[in-house]
Amino acid sequence: MNYMPFSINTRGLLVPVGSTSASHKHTSGHGHAEHSSHDHEKEGFNKHAGHHTGDFLKRFWVSLVITVPILLLSHMIQQWLGFSLAFTGDKYVLLALGTTIYLYGGFPFLKGMMGEMKAKAIGMMTLVAIAISVAYIYSVAVVFGLQGMDFFWELATLIDIMLLGHWLEMRSQMAASRALQSLVALLPNDVTVERNGEAVKIKLEELQSNETVIIKPGEKIPADGLVLEGVSYINESMLTGESVPVKKETNSKVIAGSINGDGALKVKVTAVGKDSYLNRVINLVQEAQATKSNTQNLADKVAKWLTFIAIAVGIGTFVYWFASSGDTAFALERMVTVMVTACPHALGVAIPLVVAISTTLSATNGLLIRNRTAFETTRKLSTVIFDKTGTLTKGSHAVEKVIPLTDEYKADEVIQYAAAVQQNSEHHIAKGIMAILKEKGLALWKSENFSYMQGIGVKGVVKGKNVVAAGPNYFKENHLSLPEIPAEINQEAETVNFVLIENQVIGIITLADSIREGSGQAVDELKKMGIKSFLLTGDNDRIAAAVAGKLGMDGYLANVLPHNKQEKVKEFQDKGEVVAMTGDGVNDAPALAQADVGIAVGSGTDVAAETADIILVDSDPRDVVKLIDFGKLTYKKMVQNLIWAVGYNVVAIPLAAGVLYPKFILSPAMGAVLMSVSTIVVAINASFLKIKKLNLK
Repeated sequence: MNYMPFSINTRGLLVPVGSTSASHKHTSGHGHAEHSSHDHEKEGFNKHAGHHTGDFLKRFWVSLVITVPILLLSHMIQQWLGFSLAFTGDKYVLLALGTTIYLYGGFPFLKGMMGEMKAKAIGMMTLVAIAISVAYIYSVAVVFGLQGMDFFWELATLIDIMLLGHWLEMRSQMAASRALQSLVALLPNDVTVERNGEAVKIKLEELQSNETVIIKPGEKIPADGLVLEGVSYINESMLTGESVPVKKETNSKVIAGSINGDGALKVKVTAVGKDSYLNRVINLVQEAQATKSNTQNLADKVAKWLTFIAIAVGIGTFVYWFASSGDTAFALERMVTVMVTACPHALGVAIPLVVAISTTLSATNGLLIRNRTAFETTRKLSTVIFDKTGTLTKGSHAVEKVIPLTDEYKADEVIQYAAAVQQNSEHHIAKGIMAILKEKGLALWKSENFSYMQGIGVKGVVKGKNVVAAGPNYFKENHLSLPEIPAEINQEAETVNFVLIENQVIGIITLADSIREGSGQAVDELKKMGIKSFLLTGDNDRIAAAVAGKLGMDGYLANVLPHNKQEKVKEFQDKGEVVAMTGDGVNDAPALAQADVGIAVGSGTDVAAETADIILVDSDPRDVVKLIDFGKLTYKKMVQNLIWAVGYNVVAIPLAAGVLYPKFILSPAMGAVLMSVSTIVVAINASFLKIKKLNLK
């Protein structure tokens, strides 16, 4: 099942993407093959290609009008209702009406059959096309002299019901696209920008990056940006699922589509159109929907075999009834009924509809799925490994103590030397040291020859001196003895960072991190699910043990360098564990790729965590639990839909073939009704995922 891809144009509107631009490549750390538009052709023919939802509805109404005179002119209907309507040439009028409904109403199915045959993907359109063609050709033969009763009224009602069924199916499948379009509809048409000191109102499509936008209370945020002035609370619920308005002040990020509260803001635009968070989310959703998971592949295989079985059983049914009764009309009716009733319609909708709803729902609740197969794997997880900093803890790393170890340097100089080499680093420790420098109003010195030592620290040349700012791992890696740490430092709560000048330790800076609200609840919920949780950190044993113990985790792995994280994940996998790795996606890339499910946590609105299978927009560790729970619910819906779709065919095909004849007989039209009803049941069941999901937050 393929979905029409959309992107945001320069006006911020959701528009269909052409086939060339719609093709994409997506590779995850699991070595999944790249996908292109060519691959999708192989995966399956889109039976609705070239037809929009309204087209099926229009054809249905026109065909329904044509059906009325066909029913009135059909001898069987006249016999049932006890009236007579006959005139010279009435059979030719019936032929003309039947031909019209066959060609006009049956066109989507005939075209679909040609497409399926061309793509070598025989499916439900072929079944329907064969059924209506057999009924039509036989009826034409009866008009021109063949003994028997025509099938024009069965043909007409069958086409009516099939058109209505396809319209309902397409309408259901459009739910995902409508949900994404509703997000884009959140963008305002007009924007107030500041130009030459004056407020000027312009159209959204004229907005450029780096412009200053004025956002009044209650207005929609027109583009991603940074707050320059003002304080307000922003409603981001439609984008991240966060129900509580988020406080925004100077240097805070805002997202296009969110709604301003009661404060006025001046915002510098950082991304518009295709570069915006909203558009990147839409692209991620479409990639996830276009990539088939294991369950989808299973459904496709079952549908394919069911098509062959339906054709075989249909032919077998005709041969049996013709041989046993000699009644061509009855034998053909049974064959047509089998083919129509056995259409794997419900199977065709069973998985894609759940995929469409779940992927869009998760995206609008801050859970971005990049890899559908990994998302399905969440239901099998036995172990979740949490990277400590920024995931279970806030990662703020505020400086606690600055202790000079020589008389040569004062505390402020220790900070300045450390800040000089840390200024080019994005690490949490670097941010903490830069914050204390700014807080104290100290000058930031220049540094040269900066070098980042992964998992160890940083080094550079400051004022002609070789300076190193590093943790205990620096001494371990260089086979040096670890300096004595003063007793005043609480090693169970504080991270120790040494400052060295010309290989001499001149001071210690300690930083403390606080456990994130919700971490304990997340670990507790995982325990209830029977999933083990482990802490993974580059910090020392004492800090790791203290955090893991406080949260009630099953264990911890301390002093792990970034390049060793992948090995630790693999060790768990070698024991037979199904592992999810959660991290901030910065230095966890190999571990996220190695894990069965790689989850990037707290990436905010930066959705470019390439090696992650799933991206959690917020930094709340409880979202990991929510994700696993939603994964189980989604899989449950898929299984329910598959059981219903297959079970329906197991019962319906024998009935259509006439196993209960003469006690019970299923007409072609009734078979089409049953087939359409089975599809609608699957669609309704999938929609309940939406109701349950919204109640989870």
